[in-house]
Amino acid sequence: METTRSYSEARVYLFLLKVQRIYYPLLAAVAVPVCTVTIVIISRGNCGLSRCVTRYLVAMAAADFMVIILDLILRQIPISFTILPMLYLPICNVHAVLLHTATDCSIWFTVTFTFDRFVAINCQKLKVKYCTKRTAAAVLGTVTVLSCLKNITWYFTLNAQYAFLNLPWFCAIPLELLESPIWMSVEVLHYFLSPGLPFALILLLNVFTVRHIVAATRVRRRLRAHSGGVSPIDPEVVSRRKSIILLFFISWNFILLWAVFLVYTIWFRMWWLGFQSVIIPVYVQEIGFMLQLLSCCTNTAIYTATQTKFREQLMILLKYPIVLIAEFNKKMM
Repeated sequence: METTRSYSEARVYLFLLKVQRIYYPLLAAVAVPVCTVTIVIISRGNCGLSRCVTRYLVAMAAADFMVIILDLILRQIPISFTILPMLYLPICNVHAVLLHTATDCSIWFTVTFTFDRFVAINCQKLKVKYCTKRTAAAVLGTVTVLSCLKNITWYFTLNAQYAFLNLPWFCAIPLELLESPIWMSVEVLHYFLSPGLPFALILLLNVFTVRHIVAATRVRRRLRAHSGGVSPIDPEVVSRRKSIILLFFISWNFILLWAVFLVYTIWFRMWWLGFQSVIIPVYVQEIGFMLQLLSCCTNTAIYTATQTKFREQLMILLKYPIVLIAEFNKKMM
């Protein structure tokens, strides 16, 4: 029975490794232009979003773009194709610091955006002071600096040589660190701060936001009914609905696509410390990596699906080269 299960797990694992040789290059080919287009469109400010929201969304897209470069292109693809020359570059700990910093920024930018929308919807008095372009810049800058300081520890704890292991660290790891209670505490704190704590904060903020929107919508409907309003469409309710759809899609996209990676990472650490009552197949880790990286390029699909003006700007941008060619041909004729 045990042999059959091990054989099945090995087959699934080898199958996923073959899939990754197609999946990762294809994802990179899609994600890089998609993130670039998203940054260009949103930063132009023609999507009907406030300057505050625009800054958060641009920052999130930029952080996702950095994760795609540092994790997908410079880590997962070389591992999948065993690009050996990187083994001789003693900079893996620097790579780890940059990668984890970009990943933390991507995660916490999502949290700060969720909190900003929570304030805008639930706290009308605080909204005027908090939901501003200046506050957004200050919050994003603070998150970036704290992420850098938090992840500098990877530079001193990981070896500089690439190990080419598809692990949460991917650098050569001293064996004494894996068995060290001090290192365990540092690592648990690291994964608690991202993505453990963000999971809890996003869920909590979304619960409060939903409660407020439901209650406010009921009140508005009663007031409109008493005032004898004949229009069945309430612009305020429609606006709130669009905002909450965008917020929920981004938040739950993050939670669902990061969940597998988080569960496996916690289990992996517990296994090395002797808590071996539950066995999770190693291919679950591969699925976690694939889903985590997918989350970095799905936000554009969310914008396209939920924001009419974003779709309009996307069509304008896609048609722009054709317009230039047509104008050039007219001049030549």
